[in-house]
Amino acid sequence: MGVTILQQFPMGENRTGPQTVEFLTKRIVALGAMQSGQFLVDCETYTSIPQLGAQRTVHVLHNSEQPASVFSILDTGTKNISLAADGLFDLLMMKMTSIYTSKKQTKAESKGPRYEIGDFCVKLGSVSVSQNFKGVLVEVEYRPCIIPANCWELMREFLQGFLGSSVQTTAPQYLQNRMQEIYTPMDTVHQYLEHFSFFRKTPGLRA
Repeated sequence: MGVTILQQFPMGENRTGPQTVEFLTKRIVALGAMQSGQFLVDCETYTSIPQLGAQRTVHVLHNSEQPASVFSILDTGTKNISLAADGLFDLLMMKMTSIYTSKKQTKAESKGPRYEIGDFCVKLGSVSVSQNFKGVLVEVEYRPCIIPANCWELMREFLQGFLGSSVQTTAPQYLQNRMQEIYTPMDTVHQYLEHFSFFRKTPGLRA
């Protein structure tokens, strides 16, 4: 597990989702990348019932890179509490339906091809919310590094090599206060949740 950066790729007016992924695939393959399977990250959101008082929200996420883990983020309104558990956590949420209810129309996922190129792993994700296509997310992991500050410039240059000018000049907002900390899978989950929350508020696009 190295450092991971998530980047939204802007959709061209004349490109559908699959065409955008194909466009990026040609670029990354031209750099020498080899496909190594598929990936999936999904997120389901639950809200507490009114009888509990101030509303609390639980986001439950799965990442195919950590198939034995379930990640959850509890938003109390004043702070976020993160938890990594095993698959039994999904069963626990099913038994808590009298307290937390699933927001069915907000299930989000990013899925698509996974590529390896040298020390980098690149994932081209088609994002959908409640099965409506919303956009394309590119995930890049640099595996030899675990401190974001030590590899951000290298990762930014790599991203610019196949994404062009759409790459931000500064690290993602979530990482900016964590650049000197050891990177963990939970940091990837937080980045996905930020993007999923944004996509949930945007209109659907041509799939």
